[in-house]
Amino acid sequence: MAEDHTNKGALCGCKGIRSCLICEKFVGKQRIEDDTHLKLRSFVYEPPVGLAVRDEQGVRESFSFPGVFLWKDFVSPEEEKHLVDSMDRDCWKESQSGRRKQDFGPKVNFKKQRVRLGGFTGLPAVSRDLVTRMRQEPLLEDFQPVEQCNLDYSPTRGSAIDPHLDDSWLWGERLVTINLLSDTVVTMSRDDGEMLVSVGLPRRSLLVLYGEARHQWKHAIHRKDIEKRRVCSTYRELSPEFLPGGMQENLGSQLLDIALTFQGVPV
Repeated sequence: MAEDHTNKGALCGCKGIRSCLICEKFVGKQRIEDDTHLKLRSFVYEPPVGLAVRDEQGVRESFSFPGVFLWKDFVSPEEEKHLVDSMDRDCWKESQSGRRKQDFGPKVNFKKQRVRLGGFTGLPAVSRDLVTRMRQEPLLEDFQPVEQCNLDYSPTRGSAIDPHLDDSWLWGERLVTINLLSDTVVTMSRDDGEMLVSVGLPRRSLLVLYGEARHQWKHAIHRKDIEKRRVCSTYRELSPEFLPGGMQENLGSQLLDIALTFQGVPV
């Protein structure tokens, strides 16, 4: 699906301090460079041992980095093509910082902590087999996704996503992402720390963030780490407030009933 950025009328979804190559070029928006990483010690996550490791001038430094699970080759090349083709048949909406998105989930106002069904019709049909496969992993055996967000990153748009923690009022313990079309790096950071941890995310792999990595470390995708088109699907589950015994379990039950029909279209 070709992109044309030669027209000055081309729109992006950037607001506030957010920017992409489109608005930087055609609107003259200035990108605020974050040089925090230049002052921090950089580590690389090593999945086999669960450690964040740093080698500098022959000195090796490491620490335990819990809450990251990586499943390489979660989908096959044929499945990858089928998934991306299916996404490209739907409409992509412009989003912040050069991303495009497709949402399959309820309408949420996180500031006011309100949820409504809106036009939510469920997760897409192509995700049914993927969710079944996820549950073969003990960490995800009871995973019930209630929302799916597809994101499209492109180097020609300067796509990125700033360091952030996903909401924990509505969204539950595990964040599950399937990475498609190209390798990338998820950069983990803490406000009160002096370190960055780079988590390599291979093409066609599945990543789960939970525990400390979910709640204590912000995650980001930097512009420099998008070298080719990258598409990902992130699945989120409900928090205890919306599960049996929670204050909003009835609403949670409605949301799950809709989500798991796998008949959804982007909202």
